Amino acid sequence: MDQPDLDPSLHDAALTSLERLNAWARSARIVWPAIHRVARRTPDDPCRVLDIATGGGDLPLALNNLAAGMGVELKITAIDISRQAIAHAKRKADGIGDIVDFRRCDVFREEWPGKEYDVVMCSLFLHHLDDAQAVELLAKMYAAATQLVLVSDLRRCVRGLWLTRVAARTLSRSPVVRVDGPRSVRAAFTVEEVRSLAQQAGWSDSEVHPVWPFRLLLSGSKGSK
Repeated sequence: MDQPDLDPSLHDAALTSLERLNAWARSARIVWPAIHRVARRTPDDPCRVLDIATGGGDLPLALNNLAAGMGVELKITAIDISRQAIAHAKRKADGIGDIVDFRRCDVFREEWPGKEYDVVMCSLFLHHLDDAQAVELLAKMYAAATQLVLVSDLRRCVRGLWLTRVAARTLSRSPVVRVDGPRSVRAAFTVEEVRSLAQQAGWSDSEVHPVWPFRLLLSGSKGSK
C-alpha cells in the first residue's frame, strides 16, 4: 500500500479493510487511556493531539467518539503523506463537522502543522521504517509534544504473524491487505528493539509494553504543564 502508483480503488479498499481490522483490534482503546489522563489535567481546554501517518483517519475519528462519550474535548490534527489517504479520511468524516483536521504532510521532509501539541502519536507506522528513520521520527515526535508521546504498533512475533494471516483473510477482502499484513509483522520491531530506538531518540522517560493483539505501546512522558 506504500506504492505511490497503487490503483486508487485498491487503495481505498485497503484503507477500508484496515479500518475493519483496527476496529476488531480496538486500536483506539490501546491509546485512549493515556490520552484521557492528559486531557483530564486541563478540563477547561481541549487536549491537542497530532496523529502522524493517520491513513484512512479511522483512529482519530474513533478517539473523538470515545472522548465525546466521556465529556472530553479533543482537538485533533491528523497528517499523512498520501493524498489518497487524506481524501479518504475527509470523505469518512464528511457530514459530522470538522472534528478532525486532516492534512497531507511528509513528516520527514516538511514542517509539521502547528507548534504545540499536548499529545503526539502514531499508530501502525513505525514498522514501515528502518532503524535510522524510526529514531528520527521518534526524536521529532518527542520534540513536538508538550506532555505525552505515544506509538502503537505491531509486535514482531510468531503468534502475531499467525494471527495477522488469519485476520487478514477473515476480516478483509483486500488483496493488498492480505499481502501487506504478514509482511508488516515481519518488518515490525520487538519490545526490546523499540525500547532501544526510544533511548537513541533521546526519550528521557519512556515505557514500552506488549498489548493485545500482539502489538506494543511505547509511551514517553514529558510531565504536566
